[in-house]
Amino acid sequence: MPDVPAVTVPDLLEGVAAGHRAAVSRAITLVESANPAHRERARELLTALPVPETSAVRVGISGVPGVGKSTFIEALGSRLTAAGHRVGVLAVDPSSVRTGGSVLGDKTRMPRLSVDPGAFIRPSPSAGTLGGVARATVQAMSVLEAASYDVVLVETVGVGQSEVTVAGMVDTFLFLTLARTGDQLQGIKKGILEIADVIAVNKADGDREQEARGAARELAGALRLVRGHGEWAPPVVTCSGLTDVGVDDLWERVQAHRDHLGVDGLAHKRAGQQLDFTWALVRDELDQRLRHSPGVRAVRDRIRAEVLAGDLPAPVAADRLLAAYDAVE
Repeated sequence: MPDVPAVTVPDLLEGVAAGHRAAVSRAITLVESANPAHRERARELLTALPVPETSAVRVGISGVPGVGKSTFIEALGSRLTAAGHRVGVLAVDPSSVRTGGSVLGDKTRMPRLSVDPGAFIRPSPSAGTLGGVARATVQAMSVLEAASYDVVLVETVGVGQSEVTVAGMVDTFLFLTLARTGDQLQGIKKGILEIADVIAVNKADGDREQEARGAARELAGALRLVRGHGEWAPPVVTCSGLTDVGVDDLWERVQAHRDHLGVDGLAHKRAGQQLDFTWALVRDELDQRLRHSPGVRAVRDRIRAEVLAGDLPAPVAADRLLAAYDAVE
């Protein structure tokens, strides 16, 4: 459990509105906390956060292991800050089993961007639940936007359902892949192709450039089989985060997708995301109440032992835990 400094909510609001990095960091720590007392202050903070006049560009970025997400994000982020943007990076990391904290060191993997005054990088531990991902990341985005960060990049760990979760909280979902891995035809799940708005074959440099172009063509063909007519056709491009080639073109494709949505389309998409987020918050809150319930704590160890010993089927165990919760509530 991260320690939340004893700073008043008005002080945090003033610091966030002024764009002070320390205040932004403290505010995100507060909204990530699962402590009930912190949650009450977090709700007060989030309710009073200033709403920016122009919506930030929210981009989710995922990819296969080893695809070079951090190198690419550093290249893209540095280009955006050089163009006058303020860039926030939220990296949804797998949580440490022991501490619940983030186990990936994104600042060490983005050394140039981490010292850029126009950028803010924050590892966001998932706390073991997708509800935790949604709550922490969406609320951290609100803090960054209130601090005048006009581009928010959300990096996922690239595994399983977290990609779908992140895609449901951003405007554009970017998927990075590699050539020479078979990913373009087999390794990429159909679900990823269905949620990706832009696809890029990274590490298209040196001897790998032609292979990357071939992989991009194959992927474009696969997409035609997945996407229906009349929908946004996700462009498939090549780039190299290492040599900074194709990064500008890729960002133009992201902006083109945003233009495709239009003002009304973007507003409709975000409204739907807010509704989904509402239910994610409800599920997360119920999970926390269940875990902290005195009735559940009273029977938890016994039920755990019986399940591990094979004496109690999982459905019966679940019913007993819920009954213990209902009895106290």
